Amino acid sequence: MTQIKIFGLKPSLDAHKIALSGAIHNAVVEALAYPADKKFHRFIALDEGDFLYPEGRSRNYTVIEISMFEGRSVATKKQLIKLIFENIEREVEIKPQDVEITIFETPKCNWGIRGKPGDELLLDYKVNV
Repeated sequence: MTQIKIFGLKPSLDAHKIALSGAIHNAVVEALAYPADKKFHRFIALDEGDFLYPEGRSRNYTVIEISMFEGRSVATKKQLIKLIFENIEREVEIKPQDVEITIFETPKCNWGIRGKPGDELLLDYKVNV
């Protein structure tokens, strides 16, 4: 399971939402061997007064938080981060300087999905990649 939150200034997210979603999802599918039909993205568009960011970033500054089951290797997570940066720069034209990514991993038992704890689900994909 992978759920993704994308934070940014409202005008930037509104302009790039579809392309950002595609760039991120393609990286998740490739790096995690994740099913293409499973996309869980939430966009959190913020007003300027609600999104303070460091000097040296543009108005396209974007924060991506990825929540997922634990079990992926360090190499797989690094590949995911690399692909997200590459895809966003190529497909959305937002520079890596303006993107920050955090991965949060939790045990499957800490998830509740379709009426069950996550560790009781039968998945159609592997987590240990």
